[in-house]
Amino acid sequence: MAKQGEATVHSAATRVGRYRWVICGLLFAATIINYVDRQMIGVLKPTLMADLHWTEQDFAGVIIWFQFAYAVGYIIFGKVVDQVGARVGYTIAFVIWQVAHILHGAAHSLMHFALARFALGIGESGNFPAGIKAVTEWFPAKERAFAIGVFNAGANIGAVLTPLVIPYMVLAWGWRSAFVITGVLSFVWLIAWWTLYRSPREHPKVTEGELAWIEQDPADPVVKLGYGSVLTKRETWAYALGKFFIDPIWWFFLFWLPGYLFERYHLDLKTFGLPLAAIYLVSDMGSVAGGWLSSRLMRAGYTANVARKITMLVCAFAVLPVLFAESLSSVWMAVGVIGIATAAHQAFSANLYALPADMFPRGAVGSVIGIGGTVGALGGILMSFYAGEVLARVGSYWPLFAVAGSAYFVALACVHFLSPRLARVDMSA
Repeated sequence: MAKQGEATVHSAATRVGRYRWVICGLLFAATIINYVDRQMIGVLKPTLMADLHWTEQDFAGVIIWFQFAYAVGYIIFGKVVDQVGARVGYTIAFVIWQVAHILHGAAHSLMHFALARFALGIGESGNFPAGIKAVTEWFPAKERAFAIGVFNAGANIGAVLTPLVIPYMVLAWGWRSAFVITGVLSFVWLIAWWTLYRSPREHPKVTEGELAWIEQDPADPVVKLGYGSVLTKRETWAYALGKFFIDPIWWFFLFWLPGYLFERYHLDLKTFGLPLAAIYLVSDMGSVAGGWLSSRLMRAGYTANVARKITMLVCAFAVLPVLFAESLSSVWMAVGVIGIATAAHQAFSANLYALPADMFPRGAVGSVIGIGGTVGALGGILMSFYAGEVLARVGSYWPLFAVAGSAYFVALACVHFLSPRLARVDMSA
């Protein structure tokens, strides 16, 4: 009878409405903007280092200011989003990060850039807490990893567009104008978000059949829970330590990969865009595929515990070949190996992002994600410091690729040993 009822709900949702995917599309578009704004400094690294006379340590320092703000901001926005909801929380974050992005165009010193990146980090840290809060409101458990994978794929589209578009804007109008133009145009998204987003029960576009599909999971009491209630839970640290080990690898791919292609394969502002875009295009497929695989396994009858962890283990093995990236003589061989690694990262990340909603009631999801984001950003700070020192003193990317190749196994081990069954947390205890 339960299966028959579920089939009826699924049929009704399929027949009557899919407005939840419009919401997912808005999150996807916001994440594209988020990553264009974030990655521009990586794409412009050689230009900025030459124009502003930075060293490798200077560049690392600017990135660290961003990551420190990101760590602080995640804690702030995790709580804000739980208190005011995804609609208002996302709006606040978006305005802060777009204003900060535009101010990059007025920076004339290392300190100016550091301050602009700090403000950008505060604002951009709200993207994923608000986005995952929205997914938790709009999607049932069996669709969440896929929905997160879809909107998280915006990170890769942003990373693809940045090296293809920004160099030509810089060559035509200069790097300062590139920051201002992209920032001003992005406010179109905010108008769409404020116009189209409501909670499912308040939205006139949501049919009864779709609402039944969205709310098919056992109802959690809608109680807003703070950091004190989740900090002592092992499941919080299963998620947070997973983020601590994998987030720094993505930061490395995002901020140091353009410089690696410049130096290792002697590319320039005109020629490095296509290889870099190809890497992130491959990673985009990984984001969707990772969410699809775990969702497919759950539909086949596997528990969330089995589905998520099998998918993450496959991803960890897929990253391993990046250990040999430094030794590849062909730029396109390197693109293939690094592209598979970034795809595996995004697939792993989509499943990791789904864990808070798997384990915690809705009122705690934003706080758990906030803690995880902060811990992940702290790991990113350590990776940035390490990268700056390695490149300045050793001059080789191999130690960085070595860390990247092993991090996912460590992250999965933390998740498994701290939450062997991904059991629901009883927040009333």
